[in-house]
Amino acid sequence: MIYFYDGTKQSFLTALLAAYSDGEAVLSSRSAQLGLGEQSVFVHADPVRAEKAEKRLLRYDPKCMEDLDLLLRSGADDRDKVALDYFRLIAARKCPVRAMLAEDAVAAAEDCIRRVQFEVHRFHGFVRFLESASGALYAPIAPDNDICDLLVPHFRARLPRFPFVIHDVKRKRAAVYDGEHTFLAPLDRAEVALSADEGAWQALWKKYYKSVNIPSRERLKQMRGYMPVRYWKFMPEKFGDLC
Repeated sequence: MIYFYDGTKQSFLTALLAAYSDGEAVLSSRSAQLGLGEQSVFVHADPVRAEKAEKRLLRYDPKCMEDLDLLLRSGADDRDKVALDYFRLIAARKCPVRAMLAEDAVAAAEDCIRRVQFEVHRFHGFVRFLESASGALYAPIAPDNDICDLLVPHFRARLPRFPFVIHDVKRKRAAVYDGEHTFLAPLDRAEVALSADEGAWQALWKKYYKSVNIPSRERLKQMRGYMPVRYWKFMPEKFGDLC
């Protein structure tokens, strides 16, 4: 049986309860092609059942909901299976399992969580803000994982007096800081009127990037490891250099 859910925590926990006793269960928050003879059901979030499951799991592991949040943010194709296997193991062992790295379910979950956390760390350095005519800052990004709101605390600390928008163009939503409050909102596309100084700032940034480059010590493979090509689209220093 394939249990489809909407990708939210409440829906996942409801689906987990529904699928727990089904040893062949598959959870999916994406569309999937059914095999011959396979059956499916869409699990709607049930707040009462989800709360019950959450309380029980938290008794076993007080930090497991933090793990679930990161797992559900993952862009990995197998993230639903990874989350299901990991939480099944917590329920079966009735204790925290994150240190049991010999277990395949734990190793897979640890890898998935680490990739999300590492991308958050990367984007602390990869986000490039554009100055709008109003003075607010706008940054389009297209991360592998659903992390735009996780970036806000870092930039609130760095830019406390500037309202800003971090727009995940892939998932069509944005994390918004208005100078006082933070919120997440759907955003299909954005038309931003740039400030008169933005072009000069971009030129200065490119000049700086060029000045620190040492042509005789160029290491393109290493550079692409630290700064993957898939992130270059929104980085002014790499505009037009997507080879």
